[in-house]
Amino acid sequence: MNMFFIFIILHWYLSLFSQTFFLHRYAAHSMFTMNRGWERFFFVFTWLTQGASYLSPGKYGVLHRWHHEFTDTEEDPHSPSFTKGLFALMWKTYHIYQDIGKNWQRPDKHKKNLPSWDSFEIFAESMISRISWVTLYIMFYIHFATQWWMWLFIPITILMGPVHGAVINYFAHKYGYRNFDTDDTSRNFLPVDVLMLGESYHNNHHKYMGRSNFGYKWWEVDPVFPIILLLEKMGVIKRKTLVVHE
Repeated sequence: MNMFFIFIILHWYLSLFSQTFFLHRYAAHSMFTMNRGWERFFFVFTWLTQGASYLSPGKYGVLHRWHHEFTDTEEDPHSPSFTKGLFALMWKTYHIYQDIGKNWQRPDKHKKNLPSWDSFEIFAESMISRISWVTLYIMFYIHFATQWWMWLFIPITILMGPVHGAVINYFAHKYGYRNFDTDDTSRNFLPVDVLMLGESYHNNHHKYMGRSNFGYKWWEVDPVFPIILLLEKMGVIKRKTLVVHE
């Protein structure tokens, strides 16, 4: 496998890990705790892996909690039931994300216990940072993209974080199967999730929002859950007790 595809695969999965582990399970749902040092480590890790599409854990947390409270209603910040297509959903989510950064006009329950590192995030979300990452991506493509069609990956590379979110927020509310009869359209759109690191078990997650293992049936393997167990054993994190067995 050449360097181009190694980069594409690593970028996809490392960026996705940052989103599901740090932004989603830690920031939005507080499924586990970690000390300040490790929290800042994952801030930097998220910036390194998401690059130009870096998402603030705090803003992501507000956006995601908002989604859970108003799922599939007109108040939902990213419901395919109230947007016309995948790109319309991404565009709407982008504007709401930006508005959260400007005024944070959400209930206190949406802002509780969110990780923050203001000085770092000002840098990580700056135009200088984003443009620098895009420049590095273009230089990489110029050197390693040997066929014209390889350049079709460049939008995904630049928008990796939002792409991951859109895949779940769109497809996992339209396609797949349901283990639980929830009051929304959430679905598990992959029976064995090797593509989205457990995030596609969306119906399971909407049923048990605090459960750190997104899989539920015996075949629903959540690839991130063993990493969570390992990090807990190493003392990096501490999972919160949940009644639902894992």
